Amino acid sequence: MESSTPIENLRSFIDVPEDHDFPIQNLPYGIFAPAGGGDPRPGAAIGDHIVDLRALESEGFLATGAAGQSRVFDSDSLNGFMAGGPRVWKSVRMRLQQLLSADNATIRDGSEVLQNVLHDRKSARMLLPARIGDYTDFYSSREHATNVGTMFRGKENALMPNWLHLPVGYHGRASSIVISGTDVRRPWGQTKPDDSPPVHGPSRLLDFELEMGFFVGEGNELGSPIPIDEVSKHIFGLVLVNDWSARDIQKWEYVPLGPFLGKSFATTISPWIVTLDALEPFRCEGPGQDPAPLPYLTSSEARAYDIHLEVGIRTEDMSDASVVCRSNFRYMYWNICQQLAHHTMNGCNARPGDLMASGTISGPTPRSYGSMLELSWRGTKPVVLSNGEERKFILDGDSVVMRGWAQGDGYRIGFGEAAGRVTPA
Repeated sequence: MESSTPIENLRSFIDVPEDHDFPIQNLPYGIFAPAGGGDPRPGAAIGDHIVDLRALESEGFLATGAAGQSRVFDSDSLNGFMAGGPRVWKSVRMRLQQLLSADNATIRDGSEVLQNVLHDRKSARMLLPARIGDYTDFYSSREHATNVGTMFRGKENALMPNWLHLPVGYHGRASSIVISGTDVRRPWGQTKPDDSPPVHGPSRLLDFELEMGFFVGEGNELGSPIPIDEVSKHIFGLVLVNDWSARDIQKWEYVPLGPFLGKSFATTISPWIVTLDALEPFRCEGPGQDPAPLPYLTSSEARAYDIHLEVGIRTEDMSDASVVCRSNFRYMYWNICQQLAHHTMNGCNARPGDLMASGTISGPTPRSYGSMLELSWRGTKPVVLSNGEERKFILDGDSVVMRGWAQGDGYRIGFGEAAGRVTPA
């Protein structure tokens, strides 16, 4: 069906408005627990519903054909499905679009089947979509790296000598990755006030970082790098990421080995993984790269994506978040394929369910900067919210809400939200 029907013409028997994040063109995957109880299981989002993939599989409507796995969705994670690779992913996606299409009566006209298969999305409880074995965070926005470098080293030395030659990154903490809606406690740490000895206490400069992340599907064997033009076959899909950062803790501790306690207290991700197949119509050229990357980082395909991104702050007195940042994933200097190719270039083995985050996504204008550090320029230019309040950094009680979507002709491919509320230390 995907090959014969233009993507913009696909329609489901489930009513989905044009500005909804989850039309039949999307069908992102996640792990949910149904309202009223029930074990966590894989699902696909469509409109305000979740399609129960375990139920579809057990009813015989969904055969994955994954090697050695007859029931890939009989699980509380997507790791097994991720490991199946592109052939399995495409087969399941095509079958779901067939079953959910407006002109297919297979489940549409079966009230008992619908009752078993469709769940109310808003009343379901979302969980982490994968067992995340390893987490890596990159630093791949030239605008962000330039802004931060300018603040701390001056404009002439903003970028470190290696930055234009390789995707800089560090290994983060997988255990503190949390799902959207989870409260984030203000972290304690050691900081160094100007002209004073170090002190121990709550972070005073808590920040968000607007990022996107990708989940590894099929991994690679230890010692076997993934060639750049094969990398996309190893990427299952993308999520929104808020890389919470305690700037004062980070500033004192990160030299010489990089981020540590200023990052590892929490990382928030959106619950729905949007596949590369769903994002294919929005693939585009990224920024020009000068000097040209080394051959192992040079791809024959464009691998940036035109994804609109927004960050809002909602105080305890506000009903809606005040948008403070509008950016786009296409601004990334180093794309996701270059990131994974570099990550495995030394033979490092990536595994199904590993998460790689992009680094802060900042654009060319002040309104598109992806962190409070940049938006308030180290606290010298307070950000005014829609209710008149000002913020230099994030306060207790504030919620940070990230959203993202790719806009098609009459439909959008959305990611939902990555939201978290800050609680006191």
